Amino acid sequence: MTIAELEFDPFSQEFFDGAYDLYARMREEAPVYYSEKYDFYALSRYTDVAAAYRDFSTYSSARGIDLATVRRGEVPPHRSIIVMDPPEHRHVRGIVSKVFTPRAIAELRPMASDQIDRFLSAVDPAGFDLVQDFSALFPIEIISRMLGVPEAERTQVRLWTDELLHREVGQIEMSEVGFNAVVEISRYYYALAKARRADPQDDMISRLVQAEIERDDDQPPTLSNMEIAMFAALLGGAGAETVAKLIGGAGVAFARFPDQWEKLQQDRSKIPDAVEELLRYESPNQYNVRYSMKDVRLHGVTIPAGKPVFLLLGSANRDPEAFPDAHVLDIDRDRSQVPSLAFGYGIHSCLGAALARLESSIALNRLLDFMPRFEVDLDRCTRVTMQNVAGYNNVPVRVLR
Repeated sequence: MTIAELEFDPFSQEFFDGAYDLYARMREEAPVYYSEKYDFYALSRYTDVAAAYRDFSTYSSARGIDLATVRRGEVPPHRSIIVMDPPEHRHVRGIVSKVFTPRAIAELRPMASDQIDRFLSAVDPAGFDLVQDFSALFPIEIISRMLGVPEAERTQVRLWTDELLHREVGQIEMSEVGFNAVVEISRYYYALAKARRADPQDDMISRLVQAEIERDDDQPPTLSNMEIAMFAALLGGAGAETVAKLIGGAGVAFARFPDQWEKLQQDRSKIPDAVEELLRYESPNQYNVRYSMKDVRLHGVTIPAGKPVFLLLGSANRDPEAFPDAHVLDIDRDRSQVPSLAFGYGIHSCLGAALARLESSIALNRLLDFMPRFEVDLDRCTRVTMQNVAGYNNVPVRVLR
């Protein structure tokens, strides 16, 4: 039997369909993988990916987190916190953390519960799409309410986010539609920040407008309207997409491991553990790209300075060296030894992680009531083709009586 040549292409149909078999080969055969086609390197083992996330002086975020932006070799003129290195990153994260406190997240529970109930009550148990009819809808509603987006404009914000992340097979650069979506969503949040500066409301953008920031330069000690717009676009996109993909994928995962769904039915206290396991099992964020600031020697391979480096979270979270029986969904898994990298690691761990966990826990609890027994038409499930993000676009479900 001839073994196919190892090729990792993050813009291929093979990748979009789920790259876990390919990841396993990479961890074994090429833990530091080099793509001649695209001139990038990729790290796939848990220990290497986690170490790279911590080492921001070697693996920089300042040029972006996707291949197209990183290989341009330019620092974006308008940047969000996700593409900053210290000390700038520390100052901005500090101010954002002040308005993204555990108490502020906990206070969102009633609103989040109401929105999840609203969308779930509208689906037909005899046949519905877990993603299109449910998981793609409530997260953007929650995050946009939190930011202060008026109800009539929330659907448009979601559509812009989908457009800027979408990629066709083989497409590296953002399409004209995607670029226009970036422009429109930036303009939208810029205008909203400007409006809240003149007339503050009870929302996150108003609190960001009013907060003060420590800076190393002579800039004003507040966030500019553009800085607020960049953060709002990041939070609105990443926060909504993570939960949408997690809950959509949960239907498929529990259909394949029905014993785990039964465990949750018997003991709802396991829901937080289930959320963590789902995040590990099929991470909505599959990779981030970094820029190598210096030569790195790893596993006999030299990564030269000035190269894009993929940090494959999706592979790291399925590494059997870190997670025994990593290919199995196990909500009782011991998580005391190593953390999942689903929300990043180190200074770039996701600020919205607590909110995503809250929403996902509520949604799972409601789904346990709504569909104690269900079936998924696995043959009709389709996956998204997106930059950085993995998950399902369609998950047909029928509730069993």
